[in-house]
This record gives sequence, C-alpha cells and structure tokens, in this order.
Amino acid sequence: MADTKDLIIQQGKTFSLVIRWEIEPIIYKPITNISFAFGAPRLTVAGHGCPPGWRAAVTRVKSPKQINAENNPLKASDYRAVTVIDANTVEFNDLAPFDDNGNEWPGYTEGGFLQYNTPVDITGYSARMKIKDKVGGTVLASTEAGDSPLNVLTITLDAANKTITLSIAATATDDFAWTKGVYDLEMVSPTGVVTTILSGKIAVTKEVTT
Repeated sequence: MADTKDLIIQQGKTFSLVIRWEIEPIIYKPITNISFAFGAPRLTVAGHGCPPGWRAAVTRVKSPKQINAENNPLKASDYRAVTVIDANTVEFNDLAPFDDNGNEWPGYTEGGFLQYNTPVDITGYSARMKIKDKVGGTVLASTEAGDSPLNVLTITLDAANKTITLSIAATATDDFAWTKGVYDLEMVSPTGVVTTILSGKIAVTKEVTT
C-alpha cells in the first residue's frame, strides 16, 4: 500500500523531497553499547545495515529506558532518523540524553534492539510521477517527456543510500498557474512491475520574497 503525504510547494522556490521506500519485514539488530561521550546517544550495533537517514527505533534497552520507543506496537512518532557513523555504529543526532530536570540519562547496562523496516533495493528501478488537477484529470506537471513542456519534475534514484529524491526547479514552480492538485509517484522495477509508493494532494502557495 502506498504512503499518503500531502505536499506544499512554494511558488518561485526550489522544491526537494527525499523519499525512503521501506517495507516489511522489520529488521532487528542487537545493541551492545550506548555512549553519550559525543553528546547525542551513539549506539554500537554490529553490522546494523541501516542506510543514512533511515527511520529507526530502539526497544527493550534495560538502561537507559528513556531511549526506548514509547508505544507497543510502535507508532510513527517512535522512529527517528539515524546518523550512520560506521558499519557498526549509529547515532540519534537530534536526541539529547537528558531528562526534564536536565539530568543526564543513566549509563547503558544491557539489552535492546535497533529496529527498522527493510529498505527496498532500488537498483535498476526507474521512477515516474504526475500531478493532475484531479484523479483522471488534466496533467499539471510530470516527469514524462510525452507531457512536454510540463515535464518539469525530476526524480533522482540513489541505490547506494536507498533514496528517491523529487526535485522541481524554482523556474518551474514560478510558472505554476495552478494552486492545487493530486499526485502519485510510481516505481518501475527492472522486470516492469509498477508500484505506487507515495500519493496525496499538492498545494502551491505564493512566495513572500521575490
């Protein structure tokens, strides 16, 4: 099933969105240490296999319990983007290991898992996307040459980092004469299987600085 995400494009500004395509099963990697020596929590997870910027959560750490996900089953709010330090180390760079009173979390004792959804290997894939005024309606913007001159959407695939980046140049958004629409983004496998991974509504707003 495709994720749903509504987008806002500011007219006259460059638009960029990085998408990470993840699927089941959930991958569980055991944690063997958590250090605060570098400021943010840095986790030792041998052979974690997590791509940079991927969403991951921590569960079942005995101490510090504060780093564990709050919900079971997990919700979207339990996941954070990881900073990959090396093949055996990740960091939650946006997480400060302090309680509400400013006290540092207790040190690591034992246990815990880093868990994340499986990254799809996008090697050999292509991507396509159209924006229309309504489902089945008129094309407003596209990645496809056949829709020229409306083919102003660019999708860049980075198989090494498992990222799909949608870009629209500022000159293109400046020319948008429409204010709302709908879209979907499809991935096409090397064997021709088409999968919609993202869809939703799009709104175009006026820029302040011109």
